[in-house]
Amino acid sequence: MFDIGFPELLIIGVVSLIVIGPEQLPQTIRSIALWVGRFKKGFSDLRSEIERGIGADEIKQQLHNEAILKEIEKSKAAIAQTTQDAAAFATQQASALRPTDSVTQSKRTPNDRAE
Repeated sequence: MFDIGFPELLIIGVVSLIVIGPEQLPQTIRSIALWVGRFKKGFSDLRSEIERGIGADEIKQQLHNEAILKEIEKSKAAIAQTTQDAAAFATQQASALRPTDSVTQSKRTPNDRAE
């Protein structure tokens, strides 16, 4: 949120020590921390109330379900493509083996056919 580094915090600390004084600085820091905590809690409550009001959880769940359904459809398409490729490969291999079977049958001797 705020891009405050160590040098900036050091400058803020020194200035507040000079302005507020060492006696009042701890009490001032506690008060500031208390107000920051209240602000964060109030903002968090407001955010959760708005999310509940617009049904953000339901929308998130629906988007998640749609993403899962898309992934399932992609998987189904990939499986179907793989099945088609495998069937085409099996057909190709079967047709490649058929001429070899006919050649081996014609080369058999009459004694082989009798067995």
